[in-house]
Amino acid sequence: MMLFSKAIFNDAPAKGWLPWGVFAPILAFFLFNIPLIAVIMGVMKPLGFVDENIDPNGPIGMAFMLFGAFGLAGVLFFLWVKYVEKRPLSSVGLRGVTPVKTFMCGHMVGIGLMLVIVTGIGMFGGYSAGSIAPALTSPIGLFHIMLLLVGFAVQSSIEEFVFRGWLLSVLTRKFNLLTAILVSSILFMLMHFDPKAPWTDNIGVLVFSFFACAWVVKTGNIWGVMGWHAGWNWITAVGFEVPVTGLDVGTPALLVQLTPVGNELLTGGNMGPEGSIITHVVLILATLYWLRRPSNTAAIST
Repeated sequence: MMLFSKAIFNDAPAKGWLPWGVFAPILAFFLFNIPLIAVIMGVMKPLGFVDENIDPNGPIGMAFMLFGAFGLAGVLFFLWVKYVEKRPLSSVGLRGVTPVKTFMCGHMVGIGLMLVIVTGIGMFGGYSAGSIAPALTSPIGLFHIMLLLVGFAVQSSIEEFVFRGWLLSVLTRKFNLLTAILVSSILFMLMHFDPKAPWTDNIGVLVFSFFACAWVVKTGNIWGVMGWHAGWNWITAVGFEVPVTGLDVGTPALLVQLTPVGNELLTGGNMGPEGSIITHVVLILATLYWLRRPSNTAAIST
């Protein structure tokens, strides 16, 4: 059965050292977090780019984190795959004949899916609508929104490269695909864990990861899910003046200013729409869609 497969993307051998299976999640945790901590505490905090809660301070602070902290983490993992494991990037999901088109299609799906979710929350009385597209009257606001468009593409692509690309491929080789999905998703949830947040927020992150895993398993690459994650984060952050994963980027709304007024199970509370029960239901249904879909081997021949 596919879930007990010992390879994902391709079975190109590692000419260097492939970490032990039990060590891979620990390695992912440290290689991912050390650059974030170094940039945030060593650079952003002294420059005033974080607030008293160590959250990014405004759109420039957010952009600094997206480009600097996540960019550095991505470089570390790239160097690890290339010079320590010595295996091709195709073996971690960067494969396919039309990567740019695949990324952009995923990006549009991410934007569309979040628009459906926000509309659904609004229809059930979760939002009060305010100004329409106030960003269009703010040149600096539009600049920040375009800057964050690229920034979220970097951040989301790095997260997918690490969790649904590198870690998923290592754990599949060392154990099997089912174990890889479970372990990588649990680690992804723990990396986003907030002890003060409702338990539903953590379940939502887990569902998010299961959906992303189903996408890459069925398509055989991570380009599409990288784009989806980027579009999802960006439109959430800049479209409505609501939080994205609990963070406020501080830009005027690109589409419509929304104020949460309903139950937090509906609106997502401090988490933003990602924490909404509607998001959980939509992602579960989308995961089932991918699981029922045949693998797209013809489109991933390289």
